[in-house]
Amino acid sequence: MSESDKSIVAAYAVYCGLDVGKSDHHACALDPAGKRLHDKALPNDQAALLEVFIRLSAHGPVLVVVDQPASIGALSIAVARSLSIDVAYLPGLSMRRIADLHPGEGKTDARDAYIIADAARTMPHTLRRVGTDDETLAGLSVLAGYDDDLAAQSTRLSNRLRDALLHVHPALERLLGKHIDRGGVLDLLTEASTPSQLRELGVDAITATMRVRSPRLAKSLPAKIIAALDAQTVTVPGTTEFGRVIGGVAAQLRDVRTERAALAADLEARLEAHPLAEVLTSMPGLGVRTAIKILTILGDGSAFPTAGHLAAYAGLAPITRRSGSSIKGETRSQRGNHALKSALFLSAFASLGDPTSRVYYDRKRAQGKQHNAALICLARRRVDVLFAMLRDTKPYHHPNPEGSNTGTLAA
Repeated sequence: MSESDKSIVAAYAVYCGLDVGKSDHHACALDPAGKRLHDKALPNDQAALLEVFIRLSAHGPVLVVVDQPASIGALSIAVARSLSIDVAYLPGLSMRRIADLHPGEGKTDARDAYIIADAARTMPHTLRRVGTDDETLAGLSVLAGYDDDLAAQSTRLSNRLRDALLHVHPALERLLGKHIDRGGVLDLLTEASTPSQLRELGVDAITATMRVRSPRLAKSLPAKIIAALDAQTVTVPGTTEFGRVIGGVAAQLRDVRTERAALAADLEARLEAHPLAEVLTSMPGLGVRTAIKILTILGDGSAFPTAGHLAAYAGLAPITRRSGSSIKGETRSQRGNHALKSALFLSAFASLGDPTSRVYYDRKRAQGKQHNAALICLARRRVDVLFAMLRDTKPYHHPNPEGSNTGTLAA
């Protein structure tokens, strides 16, 4: 155990592990020597949580550790914070590995709560920060999750709409498929959802329907739609029924995209209110949504002592494989926070338009690495820069010719 970990252990008189549940948690509290101070079921309501936390606070500083920081664990975190009690989170993967170190194979709430408390007492490096209760960040976390749900729903509806169009009229799907998310196209398919209905509208009516939300497409697409309709005279069985599907799905997709567009403006405004917004968005490849994803996962980054710790948490640190003299090399890690890894990977891809990132990426390709492997290397190098930016709360600076600025990606 490092000296910093020892100081963390010594900082608390009580380590309270909560195996959270929908209606009841199980709380197990240990003192620094491992003696049980509390080991009972705990109702998931404010009064019960307050009573236990206040009683435990009589022993000294308390650290509450949960295995689920959102949803069913949210109230316990809020109650602990209202009493100025520190809160941490033990990731599920870490907990499962630690559980193997304890005797017995049973899976009970009481055993899990004890494992959580004991991990906090003896292995504080396994804990993760629970996002700050700052209202801006808390609101961003909620809305970012909602945005992810809308994005997934948009993708599902787009695919369903393309599939329905392909069934009744392949030529029409080829024409409209690449514009399926455009407002004017969705308005048109909501109003006229079968080939016969589109043909009845004619060029002028199609143009008028599309012009409101897709004025540029309304100039070129209507004539092409009619030409595609004329190329297929056979009516596929079930076209009428598919028309109902096409119209309904198009209307749903239109509503989802309208809601997501409105949400994007709100997310951007909330991000701008956060003190780290300018720092994050100054980095090439970090847009609003990616910056929000990183911010809601990492916060201010203070939970990570080095950039290497952050890279390992994101699953970007290479794993060495060696067995005697027969097997050597490094492989890509399959662990880590997958949402964070995805955000960092996508931001690395988006940064290829930046000369500094491009030079580093091209160098890795010249070394024989494939596209994705080179992007992983770039993402890992960008973690060093991101860590320094968060640590110093300074925006990204493009490297000078000597490559001595924060923004350098030089090897």
